[in-house]
Amino acid sequence: MANTTGLNATEVSGSMGLILAVIVEATALLGNGVLLVVVLRTPGLRDALYLMHLCIVDLLAAASIMPLGLLAAPPPGLGRLRLGPAPCRAARFLSAALLPACTLGVAALGLARYRLIVHPLRPGSRPPPCLVLTALWAAAALLGALSMLGPPPAPPPAPARCSVLAGGLGPFRPLWAMLAFALPALLLLGAYGSIFLVARRAALGPLPPARGARPRSDSLDSRLSILPPLRPRLPGGKAALAPALAVGQFAACWLPYGCACLAPAAQAAAAEAAVTWVAYSAFAAHPFLYGLLQRPVRRGLGRLARQALRRPPRACTLRVWHPRALLQHLQGPPEGPALGPAEAPEQDPDLAGGENLSMPKAT
Repeated sequence: MANTTGLNATEVSGSMGLILAVIVEATALLGNGVLLVVVLRTPGLRDALYLMHLCIVDLLAAASIMPLGLLAAPPPGLGRLRLGPAPCRAARFLSAALLPACTLGVAALGLARYRLIVHPLRPGSRPPPCLVLTALWAAAALLGALSMLGPPPAPPPAPARCSVLAGGLGPFRPLWAMLAFALPALLLLGAYGSIFLVARRAALGPLPPARGARPRSDSLDSRLSILPPLRPRLPGGKAALAPALAVGQFAACWLPYGCACLAPAAQAAAAEAAVTWVAYSAFAAHPFLYGLLQRPVRRGLGRLARQALRRPPRACTLRVWHPRALLQHLQGPPEGPALGPAEAPEQDPDLAGGENLSMPKAT
């Protein structure tokens, strides 16, 4: 009876884990796909290269390593598919490369926001996004190549250990964890910490004049400087919301995986399924954290939804599925100076002010 109860509990926990994993997989695919379409179809967001890069990395992970986690995870994992040595090495390389690409991409997005908010008048000091993303992918490929130096996977009759935690990196697991998780965490903490300090100073308003100082009344600025600020002095609640969400989500999703990389191989293999899918939940959380919480993205999504509801259904043709035609369809109608005043396309007044996505606004 005890064995039957234990077997039923194991089956129930495995079924619940499978359902949660499928939900995370579907949310990552749908959320990142919708966010990428919104960024491409909104004129004011087409320069958000770091956000587009993060969506692409999440989609690549949701289409490759997440299905492998469902189908090829060893017991007590979620799947029963056995992989040979070559597919197992490919799965190790994808995991060891895509996970750092995601964490470093989040750090690059945070640093871009830091430069825009803290140093808005220094455009020349910002490195080009293409150069940053090229260096990012070079580092991710180098970290992925470290997985080839681990022990070879066992043949198919044995349990398939194709993950990074279960021996994919061998003695290089601590180094990989430091570069893939500790370094992006420090960069993200420094960037959003500086953003919080700047936002908090802006929320507090100007400092009151010193006691006993003689107020000047010979100019409008001097008369306004002695007035109390119109906004209430917040202790940093709303200013801390966006940095706290970004840093908290990064720590909650990636800290267990990074600690498991530093643990012994036997303990890491025992916690493989749990910490791996906690890390994979970051792919599903990014569209909401960096998408729906940003006001320009919400406005662009609402505008596209209204256009889709007003547009009559059209028959699908083969030409629409051509790659060039599909890209033009995602980017929307071309903007040209030849249109007259009556023929100009309507512009969303919310986006007319040139609101930039890089400003963290949590509403």
